[in-house]
Amino acid sequence: MATTMPAGLLGAEALHARVEDIKRRNGAAPWVEKGVVNEQMSGTLICQPPGHQTDRHYHLVDEWWVVLEGEIDWEIEGRAEIVRARAGDIVYAPARHYHHIRPVGDRPSIRLAITPAGGFH
Repeated sequence: MATTMPAGLLGAEALHARVEDIKRRNGAAPWVEKGVVNEQMSGTLICQPPGHQTDRHYHLVDEWWVVLEGEIDWEIEGRAEIVRARAGDIVYAPARHYHHIRPVGDRPSIRLAITPAGGFH
């Protein structure tokens, strides 16, 4: 029996999108937009202003992010140092490791979160 996945921005009908168009459509931070959602993976664009509050949490699957704009601090369980990521950086959090994400700097940050489908908290 096939399951229906939530629709994402990209898929069989749309193979390309521009971040600038997505930013224009969503307006000022904060916003979240699913990019790809299928049975294998989920890719989500997340835009947050500096200082935006996020909860310390973990997922049951590995998660990784590509920072597209701005700066973000990550606290990842088991790591003494805070990871300061900027546009062009990639950050990884292993499954079942608490992490806390804090946008910093003087402008909104945008990151692409990539995870296997399902099994988040």
